[in-house]
Parts: sequence; C-alpha cells; structure tokens
Amino acid sequence: MYFRFAWRNLWRNPRRTGVILTAIFVGVASMIFLGAVSRGSMTGMVDNAIGDLTGHLQVRHPEYRGDPALDHRIDDPLPVLELLAEILPSTARIAPRLRVDAVVSTARKTAGVVLVGIDPGAERGSSFIAAAPLEGEYLRGDDNNGILVGSALMGTLGIRRGSKVVLMSQGADGELASMAFRIRGVYHADLAATEKRCVFVPLAAARRLLGVERAVTEVAVTLPGTTFESDLPARLARQLNGSLVDVGLTAAPWRELLPAMSAYLGMFDFFLLIWYLVVFVAMGFGIANTVLMAVFERMREFGLLRALGMRPRRIFFMVLGETLLLLVLGLAAGNLAGGAGVVLLNRTGLDLSAFARGAEMWGMTRIVWPRIALSDLLLANGTVLVLGVLTGVYPALKAAQFTPVETMRRT
Repeated sequence: MYFRFAWRNLWRNPRRTGVILTAIFVGVASMIFLGAVSRGSMTGMVDNAIGDLTGHLQVRHPEYRGDPALDHRIDDPLPVLELLAEILPSTARIAPRLRVDAVVSTARKTAGVVLVGIDPGAERGSSFIAAAPLEGEYLRGDDNNGILVGSALMGTLGIRRGSKVVLMSQGADGELASMAFRIRGVYHADLAATEKRCVFVPLAAARRLLGVERAVTEVAVTLPGTTFESDLPARLARQLNGSLVDVGLTAAPWRELLPAMSAYLGMFDFFLLIWYLVVFVAMGFGIANTVLMAVFERMREFGLLRALGMRPRRIFFMVLGETLLLLVLGLAAGNLAGGAGVVLLNRTGLDLSAFARGAEMWGMTRIVWPRIALSDLLLANGTVLVLGVLTGVYPALKAAQFTPVETMRRT
C-alpha cells in the first residue's frame, strides 16, 4: 500500500519528480563511471609495477634491496629454482635475472642505465619485455652480443637499430668491465621512463660481461590470473622464507617491494568513499528540498488523512516510501547509464597520451581501461540508498506531525 501511494504521489508533479530523478541519475552514473575509470587507472598502475620487472614476489639476497650491487648476488640459483618449482602453482612463471647499474655509450653520447640479463624464454608471461611492441628481433638465449634498447633511450643517444653500443659496469672482481653489443630490437613500454632506464641482454652475455659463472641477482615469480587484492603472493613468500633460511636468501611479495604503491592501494577505497559522500551531499540537498516541498504542498491532504483516523506512523512510512522509490528509480537508471558508459569506453580505452609526462609521474599507463568492481558498485549504491533514506526521514517526520487543526489554519 505504501509503495502504491508513493508511486501515485510521485507523478502528481511530474516536472519536480523528473528534476530530482535527473539529479540522482547524473550523480549515480558519474559515481559508477568515474569510479570505474579510477579503478582502471589504479589497476593499470599495479599491473605496470608488477610487470615492470617486479613480479608478484622475488627471491634475492637480504641486503640487495638496500644496496643493489653485484656483491649481493645469488651465486647458485639452481637450489632456489628447484624449491620454487616444488612450492609454487604449476601456472607460476619463474624468471632468473641479473640486474646491475651500467653505462651505455656510443661514439658521441653516454647514458646511465639498468642492465638486465634475462632468459628470453622465461620472460614470456613474467614481465612486459617479452610482450612489448618491438621493432626488430627479440633476444635469443644463444645470442652473444644482442641487446634490446627502449625507444626513448634510442632518441636520447641518437642511434638506430643495428647500431653498436658499449656497456660498462663493475664486474665481480671490482674492476670496470665493458663489452660491445649490437642493437637487435627497439622495444616500446607503457612508461617512457622504463624505455630510458632499462636495456636487456641475454643472461649468458650478462654473466660473461660481469665475470660470474651462474649467478643472478633475483628470481622473480609471476602468478598469472592473480589480482592485486589477492593475498597469495604474501602467503607464498612466508612459506618460501621458511625454506630459504638455510641458503641465506629472502622472498618478498610485491607489496613489500613496492611500499608506496601498497600505501596508495590502502587509501584508495577511503578516498573513493569520501568522493561518493561529496557527490551525495549535492544530491541530498535536492532530495530533501524536493520531498519537503511536496510535504508542505500536501498539508491539507495529510490533515484529512489524520482526521479520517490514519496514524502518524503510517503517514511517516508513506512519505518515506516516496523517497525510497525516487532513490530506487534513480539508482536503476544511473547504474545502467554508468555501466553503458564503461562498456563503450572499454572499446578504445581512455587515451592519456596528451598528459603522458604527468601520468607517468604517478606510474599510470598511457591508456586507461575502466574496470567496474563489485565492491565499488555496492559502495556507490549503498551510500546513495542509505544516506538518501536518512535524508528523507526529516520530511516524513514533518508530515507525520501535522494535525487536522494545524492544516486547516494554514490552508
């Protein structure tokens, strides 16, 4: 009965009802759409960080994080690889790497880089480099002097594919080591900073340059299908640490390796809630004002209902039902519109290339793909529904307090 009365009363003034429905519709649609864009941006940042040679967890020397020097290396990675193969899921990708600071030089220019020795086959599914857009050839494990260079670094050095460069770094004996390489391919990454920073050579060539036989500086593990909300990396890291004590190594999940990113993720949901509350405040005043205006226009009606014996409680629920019905209609339309906008934008993505430098400062990808999370939908709808009903309590109480005598005097 309450909702039947509420439905009829809503359309007694179609213009007013249409205005408030439009306000709720626009507010909810913007919450869903912009929330999906924000979530997609955050997901892209995490995926970039994990794919940018971090992985979901890493095994390395305990002092390597504070001092990433060749002295803090894993001399024999074979026991570590065997242990990982035993403990990790069958879908896990394991990539041993040799990563050190180096200098790349040409006939005219030099630049500081991070030299990354990789197993080309193991990097497939482990990091961005195996799937990055490439001009030229990908590395082969038996290539003695091939190197992959980022597009941005190519522009800095003024060289082209096929050019010869010299890499210099401190070897295992503490002396300066150098070796000539030929550029086999030019890779393109989501972040220009990565293109300027990292050069890739086969693992065997990196070992030969640095004078080590089997050493690596890290063993990265990637868990396909694992989202950033999953606690699987942390659980596996704890399990591995119990087995790595004997060999003096540690395993760290990506949240520990990327503390700034982890802190940002911890604040994201809170910031999203604050933003939803701000959007609702704008809607809430409109809802309260509209319902209260309708209540005062219908004072004679409420007085007559009281005179006929309707209890104040029933009038309260009748007016509150109108507010709830407004919210449900606005939420339904807003969710449909916001979802449709996300679907349409997912066809092309949100191109931030025009703001590339500002976006890269925060680790954002150049193209953002919106992502709707169930938690965000529940948060947006729950915020509007709960606070909207609370907003409608005051007009409903006001209607329930009218007496027949009071309404006759005022009308």
